[in-house]
Amino acid sequence: MTKRTRAIRFPRVYLAIDNCFASKRWTLPREWMSAVRDLGVACVEASADTEADPLYAGSAYLGRWRREVTACQASTGVRVVNLYSGHGTYTTLGLTHTDASVRKRMLERWLRPMILTAGRIGAGIGFYCHAFPHSALQDPAVYTELEDHLYDALAGVARFASSKGVPSIGIEQMYTPHQIPWTLEGSRRLLKEVFRRGGAPFYVTIDTGHQTGQRRFQRPDRRRLEQQLRRKTPAHPGLWLGSDRAYDIFERIKAGRFQTPDRGLDLLIAEMDRVPHMFASPADSDTYEWLRELGCFSPIIHLQQVAGAVSAHQPFTEELNRAGSIHAGRVLRALKTSYLQDADETLPPRCDVLYLTLEIFAPAAVIPHELLRQIRESVQYWRRFVPDDGRPLDELVE
Repeated sequence: MTKRTRAIRFPRVYLAIDNCFASKRWTLPREWMSAVRDLGVACVEASADTEADPLYAGSAYLGRWRREVTACQASTGVRVVNLYSGHGTYTTLGLTHTDASVRKRMLERWLRPMILTAGRIGAGIGFYCHAFPHSALQDPAVYTELEDHLYDALAGVARFASSKGVPSIGIEQMYTPHQIPWTLEGSRRLLKEVFRRGGAPFYVTIDTGHQTGQRRFQRPDRRRLEQQLRRKTPAHPGLWLGSDRAYDIFERIKAGRFQTPDRGLDLLIAEMDRVPHMFASPADSDTYEWLRELGCFSPIIHLQQVAGAVSAHQPFTEELNRAGSIHAGRVLRALKTSYLQDADETLPPRCDVLYLTLEIFAPAAVIPHELLRQIRESVQYWRRFVPDDGRPLDELVE
């Protein structure tokens, strides 16, 4: 008997660039679109930071911005394929604010205008505009309540975006407990919950540098706790216990305030059990594991070179590539693996299009010509693996 092979539909892949590099420098659409064209890229992710933020600019300006983008697309051959949030909304509690009126304002005054703009130019959208305050992380009941608010808000956003013809919408994965989704398990839960509640596809954006934080938030086992307690100094700077209460218990054990150290350790472990949302697993700190597990649900993949333990949004220059952990071939192979997984109907449909999007941050004091040189070198590196846009993923891997 011959085993039947499931037909797999691989996505079309495009190389894109976030125009955040142009922020405060090349601010008019005709300027950054011409720069992108000269760099060898035809697809742009337009950052709200590059003078397209609804809260700062207002609806009248955004209307003019949209018309200029449309005109420049025709004259330059460059397309704005996605809109994305910038630092402005990243710095707020936003959709998980402790005040419901602020959550409503973020939805109505920022997200809806961005979705409408995206729909009118046929672009997708990605964003990040929420965070959990420290107090919420300490209380599982409050944390769960805010998580529930977030899922409901994102479900409504997904429905609204679908009704406006937006090709795709999603949220960026992060790397600390107060910015979900930051773990593989949490990302799957968010994808499933938002899809179930909203009945419309909603995705994540995987960033190749957003796995640098999770290693700091992994749960210590009993043996490591015992080792740390034997130290004469206070808690080791690299020791993560989760909650404030856990650190208090730890210090009380060190001070000999329990009848036995084992009794104190039992209480400490029980406290860490109480706040599972505060801990990551080793797999969560692996960029390629994220791509293998969730790449097919990531229509936008932010590309940055990672040479060190921080998410610095570095370019793909020859020097940094030698020291860096992000390799284009490995990225493509990991993405292909994600499409070979068995289907799960509780998750949104797999993406038909993937935008591999360079997201290179420009220091304030960088020399503009040097910045463009680094970006051009980054484009040339990725063009070795994505020589032309729209080719199926499996062909690129082969």
